[in-house]
Amino acid sequence: MKNNDLNIKTDDYQTSVTNTSITPKKKRKRIFTEKTAGYYLVAPAMILIFLIAIWPVLQSFYFSLFDLKLNNPTKSEVHLSYNLDLERYLNNYPFLIGTIDNEIKSGNGAEELQAIKNQLQSLDKKIQSKSEISSKYTTVNDKLMNFEQVNSEISIAKIDRTMPNEYEKTSLKINKKIKALSLKVKFTQEKKLLGLAAGYGDALIQPNFIGLQHYKDNLSSSRMWKAIGNTTTFTIISVLAELVLGLAIALLINKAFIGRGLIRASILIPWAIPTAVSALMWKFLYDGQNGIIAKLFADFGLVDKMEKLLVTDTGAMFSVIFSDVWKTTPYMSLLLLAGLQTIPDSLYEAASIDGAGKWKQFTKITLPLLKSSILVALLFRTLDAFRVFDLIYVLTGGGPANSTETISILAYKVMFSQTNFGDGSALSVIVFICVAIISMIYIKFLGRDLLNDR
Repeated sequence: MKNNDLNIKTDDYQTSVTNTSITPKKKRKRIFTEKTAGYYLVAPAMILIFLIAIWPVLQSFYFSLFDLKLNNPTKSEVHLSYNLDLERYLNNYPFLIGTIDNEIKSGNGAEELQAIKNQLQSLDKKIQSKSEISSKYTTVNDKLMNFEQVNSEISIAKIDRTMPNEYEKTSLKINKKIKALSLKVKFTQEKKLLGLAAGYGDALIQPNFIGLQHYKDNLSSSRMWKAIGNTTTFTIISVLAELVLGLAIALLINKAFIGRGLIRASILIPWAIPTAVSALMWKFLYDGQNGIIAKLFADFGLVDKMEKLLVTDTGAMFSVIFSDVWKTTPYMSLLLLAGLQTIPDSLYEAASIDGAGKWKQFTKITLPLLKSSILVALLFRTLDAFRVFDLIYVLTGGGPANSTETISILAYKVMFSQTNFGDGSALSVIVFICVAIISMIYIKFLGRDLLNDR
């Protein structure tokens, strides 16, 4: 009895020491320290994610706020304020003055042209009087006189708020006066004079900040909504077909049979082929004259004629979906196979003993336990399908009549083919938003499923 009493007292003492040694303040401090350490451990990964994923999106969003067009020299860069392109100005102003002098000497509208010349020279003096412009003005002029290349850093000069209004008004007045004068007077160099007068105002670079105008234009554009509709149609049909076929293949190769390893390796061949090569291969197979697949589809009555497979809206969409299903179904089956191999065989044996058939085992054991793997596979494939580019670009180029043009292809065409970087950047941001929404929906369902499993 004494030993038992001693043990009880010892345990009570240890418990009381433990309770009194860790105060609430120390406990909170320990928790705070653990949280801080956790944040420090996660910080490098978050920074890496920001640099790789978020930073390019922020850059695209920034560029989408400007009217950036590489085919327009005045809009090829971001301009937040008014600037004067001294190279364009000095390639125009001296020749315009020289042409006016020649017309004055010829006696063609001498008084009117002299007034225009005085106005141009007065504005030129004001431009050179600006301290931030004068040094660049001289440098650019010397380089042009020596036929040297002028860098944009030297050529572009920032001007104050009063100068742009005066320059623009002067340009419009001079152009208008010379046009009106050309109707009364026969100039010896009329085309040259009119051309120089019209190009005089091009040296003024206006701010190309337009805010959310690109997003407003795109959201009201029928072409963008058609591209999103094409993308959605392609994504839903292809992913569902790949899920059904991939699950069937995964169930098949999960069984033990002779040559299973060879079958598994051969199934992955379509997925291993580069997408551009695969698309080019299918383009030859779909050819309206010599394509084997086109001939088979025509024989089975899937299309009226071989030629209609890639030249009709429905045929072209079917072609790209069929090609994508052929290529990426092995990837889906591989993900689902990994999930199937985590299901214990003992569950199927117990169900078989209880009298459950194959379909009952599939619906009550396989599908519930495979739910997380299916959601992960659908997440990866949906995001990949929504961002599809190379397959359709090589196979149909978005045609015919934009019937297979996805949002990614539209962004590429606007940005690179039309060199409209501002609008293309806005479309890229829209693609990112759509992908983010899809990811959040899947992750919400996936997270709920994982929590329910716990």
